[in-house]
Amino acid sequence: MNTIGKGQSRILALPVTYSFGVIGVCLLGIVIGSFRDYEISAALAHVTGIGDVFATVSPMAAYALLPVGWGCFYTGLKKKASSGRIPGWVLWLFSWIVSILASNTFYGGTVHLVLGFFLDDTSPWFPAAMWLFWGLAYAIVFAVMPLILDDTDPNRLIAVGLAMCISLMASDLVVQYLKEMGSRPRYKYLLTLEDPRSQYRNWWQMMPYSAGGNGDLLSWPSGHMSVIGVLFVLPLFFDCMKHRSDRRNRIVFWIVCVYMLLCCYNRIHMTNHFLSDVCFGTLDAFLITMLICTVCLRIAGIRRKEGS
Repeated sequence: MNTIGKGQSRILALPVTYSFGVIGVCLLGIVIGSFRDYEISAALAHVTGIGDVFATVSPMAAYALLPVGWGCFYTGLKKKASSGRIPGWVLWLFSWIVSILASNTFYGGTVHLVLGFFLDDTSPWFPAAMWLFWGLAYAIVFAVMPLILDDTDPNRLIAVGLAMCISLMASDLVVQYLKEMGSRPRYKYLLTLEDPRSQYRNWWQMMPYSAGGNGDLLSWPSGHMSVIGVLFVLPLFFDCMKHRSDRRNRIVFWIVCVYMLLCCYNRIHMTNHFLSDVCFGTLDAFLITMLICTVCLRIAGIRRKEGS
């Protein structure tokens, strides 16, 4: 979001310098990785059980943006309905169905990880369990969101909610395309070869579509970081809450930064990615999130002044 307050431009509810900082760190990592990717991975690689668990659960925080985003969207619609413009039950049903469809289409696999321990894929009850999961999740979210969000500007809530969901899905789609374009071997794949260095390629040495769907050849950019990086939208979401404050937005931003660093280290530590891979993934997510949020808020005509 771009707003003007006290002479300072803002993006994602924070001073624009914060965005420059994220972009600068990512670019620095890309430059360093361009020269030292292999050596950094060789020094940090050490597969552990704890690291594997963290790699599995770390994207869950980003996937949670879907119900949160749709909940924000619904709260804005609910406020509009209360003004008599549209029947409330129509908006509730519309937002509920759209939320379930989008979530199940893009991130049903996450629910699979949860329910897969209990149900086999061949079970006729598995699809029903998936739909039931999303349905109950959104029923709960839609009940809680109006209690914590400031609905005095419903257009803002609708714009932010849609931006959160679109950013997550767009970043995921873009990174899948880039992976196929790069078809870069993962470090863990190189370790299975007699001469690992002989098959190593820098990120710019692309061989489009040569991976053939082989996950071991889809290192660049990091898919994990392209999803997790969307968490940079959280300060904007917190800025939609009741009793919002710039201080809380900054705290949320730094918490996200720490989480990003842990996830980046984990991807290298577990031999899944090189430094440039995780930096590109994070940069991809941040730029997409920044662009989509700015566009959505501009379309909604939102230009909140700092401290208002």
